[in-house]
Amino acid sequence: MSKTPSLFRTHGLVFNHLFQVGEMCLTILSLILAADFVGYPWNPMFNILLVMVLILYNMMARRYELYSSKRGRSVWAELNTLVRVWCFSFIVCLTAFFLGGISGANFRKTLVSWFIAGIVMLALDRLLLRAVFDYIRKKGYNRRFAVIVGAGEVGLTLARNLENAAWSGIKVVGFFDDKTESISSTVPILGKTADLDSFLRSHQIDYVYMALPMRAEEKIRRIVGKCRTFGAELYMVPDFFAFYLLHSRVEQIGNVIMLNFNPYMAWKRYFDLFFSVLAIIAFSPLMFLIAILIKLEDRGPVFYGHKRIAATGREFKCWKFRTMFVNADKKLAEILESDPEAKKEWDVCFKLKNDPRVTKIGKFLRKTSLDELPQFFNVLTGEMSVVGARPIVEKELYEYYREHGGLYCSLKPGITGPWQAGKRNDTEDYNERVQLDAWYVQNYSLRLDLKIIFKTAASMVHGKGAY
Repeated sequence: MSKTPSLFRTHGLVFNHLFQVGEMCLTILSLILAADFVGYPWNPMFNILLVMVLILYNMMARRYELYSSKRGRSVWAELNTLVRVWCFSFIVCLTAFFLGGISGANFRKTLVSWFIAGIVMLALDRLLLRAVFDYIRKKGYNRRFAVIVGAGEVGLTLARNLENAAWSGIKVVGFFDDKTESISSTVPILGKTADLDSFLRSHQIDYVYMALPMRAEEKIRRIVGKCRTFGAELYMVPDFFAFYLLHSRVEQIGNVIMLNFNPYMAWKRYFDLFFSVLAIIAFSPLMFLIAILIKLEDRGPVFYGHKRIAATGREFKCWKFRTMFVNADKKLAEILESDPEAKKEWDVCFKLKNDPRVTKIGKFLRKTSLDELPQFFNVLTGEMSVVGARPIVEKELYEYYREHGGLYCSLKPGITGPWQAGKRNDTEDYNERVQLDAWYVQNYSLRLDLKIIFKTAASMVHGKGAY
């Protein structure tokens, strides 16, 4: 079933121990190089510090599975864990030393140099090792074999992902499914779920992925009970796609396992604060000029606050530079009552393309989207995000978002988003806006946010779709 040499499979534990010894040697070498770089003679206290760091690092590395198989784990996830483990181990030991009264300028310089050299050498070591194993696996060696129980959408998605991730070295042999006889996949169906245990007895399978619906608890229980003793590792692949759980997290209270539906937003909040502070500083002269021009045109207020829906469904005041004449709301009622075409357009888009209520400076601000600059203050107060779904009113939430309402309210609305960075007001189908917002909530990431910001900047320059 494979070109896999028995060396990697039968002596995996030996290789693992050798790798651990190699990391210990690199840690010692990094301290020697750091001391030599600073010109600080070897201090006997370094021996104690080395032992403490090595013991604590090894314990933490095992705790966070840094020495477990790298198959399926992204390189960035591994490096992130490595940095956290090294920082924790180093800082704890260092704190103990300084509390003991050991200090000195050269001593501190040596430790700082060791901290940097250690993390760099350990990271390079892991990157090199991963590159070697990735190359070997892509060539068809050191492979592991898997079967997937359940040939539904989740099972097919998993098979495609494993097929595309050649670096993982995991080959899907086939599916086991009770209902589907033909599937749109190059991977064959090997039999019914009841045939799985006999197949595992006669074939060398490393992983069994159960991609069954959560309601199939009896079938899952039987597979776990019968197949655990055949040498394969068992994994349950929950149907997260069916419940919009792509950003959910597993938590535990005592022996109770829970799924946290609330997205982890710490990184997004830090990014929002950093970006909005920079934007306010950079645009403050321009905002001051805009405020003067608005005031000079009709002596009315500079800002306009409109109630929008925030995360969890609460309302907040979304601030903009005022782009309409005073008493625009009263004027709108008169326009919609006297102009059926305008009413039809408003009911579909909640906007009027040629709105007579917009001031001269307001037309320019809307064209360039500069009217939304005050929303960076909404970001600072935590009511909005730099990138997110469109800020909408309560009527839009209940009339148009419907089943996507809960999804929408899981994130803060954004100054910009996939809709603003694309067609903007040129989008005629309101449902398309809803789908864009739902898609963003399920797929948001730092990379996507940066991409949207750059696309928004380009849209602001040529003013397409803004009015």
